[in-house]
Amino acid sequence: MSGKKTIYLTKEGLEDLKNELDELVNVKRPANIQAIKEARALGDLSENADYDAARNEQAVLEGRIKKIESMLENYEIIEEVSNGTVGIGSTVSIKYVDDDDEDDGDEYKIVGSQEADPFVGKISNESPIAQAIMNHKVGDVITVESPNGSYQIEITDIK
Repeated sequence: MSGKKTIYLTKEGLEDLKNELDELVNVKRPANIQAIKEARALGDLSENADYDAARNEQAVLEGRIKKIESMLENYEIIEEVSNGTVGIGSTVSIKYVDDDDEDDGDEYKIVGSQEADPFVGKISNESPIAQAIMNHKVGDVITVESPNGSYQIEITDIK
């Protein structure tokens, strides 16, 4: 066992990573190498801001390439199951029990931590809400433990 943590990805997330890696390797890396060559041609490297910037960009690019390659070596596709309980890949509608607002609550898609983007409703399977609602079903009221204290939510729908 390599000791690496398994990365959970949706099929879309896997495609996004493969596309990003392709862009980095085949477009951004060659452009960066060219920028380094051009900056080197300017002469004195000790006070060459273009060279320093290109080298810094190279470090960032290579770091991201290594990270994606590592993720692609150790991922598991999230199979969207619909057995009526919440799992990774589920889209879940919840409402906050103590919230007096008559709004419709929130909807989240539970994804692996690499794909999490709360601004578009994708939350990590490692987040407090996701961990609390895993394996629960519609109508269940669950207490969520968060750094700001605990609160209760009700699952109103699972897709």
